[in-house]
Amino acid sequence: MQHTSVARTGCLLAIATLLVASGCGGFFVYPGSNGNGGGGNTTGDYVYVANSSTSTPNPSLAGFAVGTGTLTAVANSPYTLPASPVALVINPANSLLYVACGSGIYGYAIRSTGALSALNGGSPVAPTSVASMDISPDGQWLLALDEAANVIDEYRIDSSTGGLTGQTFTYSATGAINPLAIKVSPNAQFVFAALGTAGELVFPFNTASGALSTSTQFAPPPGSSDNAVAVDTNSTYLYIARSGTNGGLAVYSIGLGGALGAVTGSPFAASKQPASENSVRLNKAGTAVYIANYSDGAISGFSIGSGGVLTPLGGSPYPGGLFVAALALDNSGNYLLSASQGGSPDLALYSFDTTTAGKLDLAASTATGTDPTQAIAIAATH
Repeated sequence: MQHTSVARTGCLLAIATLLVASGCGGFFVYPGSNGNGGGGNTTGDYVYVANSSTSTPNPSLAGFAVGTGTLTAVANSPYTLPASPVALVINPANSLLYVACGSGIYGYAIRSTGALSALNGGSPVAPTSVASMDISPDGQWLLALDEAANVIDEYRIDSSTGGLTGQTFTYSATGAINPLAIKVSPNAQFVFAALGTAGELVFPFNTASGALSTSTQFAPPPGSSDNAVAVDTNSTYLYIARSGTNGGLAVYSIGLGGALGAVTGSPFAASKQPASENSVRLNKAGTAVYIANYSDGAISGFSIGSGGVLTPLGGSPYPGGLFVAALALDNSGNYLLSASQGGSPDLALYSFDTTTAGKLDLAASTATGTDPTQAIAIAATH
C-alpha cells in the first residue's frame, strides 16, 4: 500500500494550521476530567444510537445506561447532530466516542454518567466523509474507510484531547468498489475492509507505527455483496455478512499473512439482505455469533463449533424491529442490543436465555428520539 493523496493530507494539515493561526490554540480541547460529569475512563454500561432522520429534532445521537434488563436515557439525550450520521465507534478506554456525520468526524468525551461533551467546540475533529470506522485495540489509531473508493483515512488519537492527526492511504482492488465496513483484528495484526461486490481487502497492520502493508483481495461469489465484517477475540475467524447469491453469514479461517480459508459449510443461511457496518456480533465467550437480518426484521444466531462450523441456535431467527441495521454487545456481556432503521422498536435489549444456550430474550426496548428516528448505527462501551 502506498501513502497517497498529498493534496488531501496537505488539506488536513492546512485546515489545522489555519484554525490554530486564527486563535484557536485549544483546537482539540478535552472538556472533562475524571470526576463526576467529566471525561476519562468510563466504567459504566452505556450504549449510543445514531439516528439518521432529518425530521426535528434529528439527526441525533441518543445515549442510554444499560441496567438489569433496563434502558435509561442519559442526561441531555438525544444530542442534535449537524448531518445524518453513518457510523459510531468508542475507544478501548471508553472515554471517547466518534461519529461519522456528513463531511466530518465529530468527537465526544464520555462522562462518568454516560452523558456526552462535544470536542472541538462541536466542530469536526477531522474533515472527511467515511462509511465505517474502527479503533485499534491499543487505542492509538482510528481507521476510517473513506466513502471515496480506494482511500483509507488513518488518524493518530491524542488520548488526552481526543484530537485526530491524519494521513491517507490508497488501495487497489478489482471490481465495483463499494466501501461498507472496516475492522481491526483483536490481535492488531490485520485490518479487514468490506467493499461490497469487490469482496474483502486484508491489510497487514503495524500498530506501533500505524503502517498498512499491501493488501490481499478476496472476492465473493458472483452476484454477492460483502457488507460487514467481525473477527473473533482470538483473531482466528473472520465473519462476513453477505447478501445476494449465496447470501448469509460467511466464515473464514485467518491464516498466515491474513490468508482466508472458507470454513466447511460456509456461508451459513441467514437473510439474503443482511445489514451493513456493525451487523455481525459475537457473544463475550466467543461461543455464538449473531447477524442482523435487515430485510427480514430479525436476528439470526449461531453456535460456533469445532473448526468454526456454525449451527443455528434454538429459536433462531429472533424477532427484531423493522430493518434491523446494527448490533452491539454491552460491556457486561450479558446483553445484545439492536438498532432498527424502521423502528418498532428503535432500540432493543436482549438477554441470553438461561436454559437454551445463546437464545435471545427481549428484555427491554425504547424509542431513541421522536419517531421516526431511523436508527442506523450503534456503539456500546466495552
